[in-house]
Amino acid sequence: MTDETVMPLERFQAPYGRAVELLEVRYESGMCLLRVRIREGSRFTILDLDPSTAAHWGGAMSAWAERTGSEGP
Repeated sequence: MTDETVMPLERFQAPYGRAVELLEVRYESGMCLLRVRIREGSRFTILDLDPSTAAHWGGAMSAWAERTGSEGP
């Protein structure tokens, strides 16, 4: 099993009772990933993203929020 160090970054609530958690995961090899954990009731969706994918996804989400005039909850 690979040793990993997990550091919590953000935790927030999303619509419809979902909870989102962002974690930095560092592996012994030096690889660093962003873990996105979404809880929906008793179900979890977990994505591990490399920095390039996280930047692309974050940019797309920010652009969408700006276009739709989102002001938050």
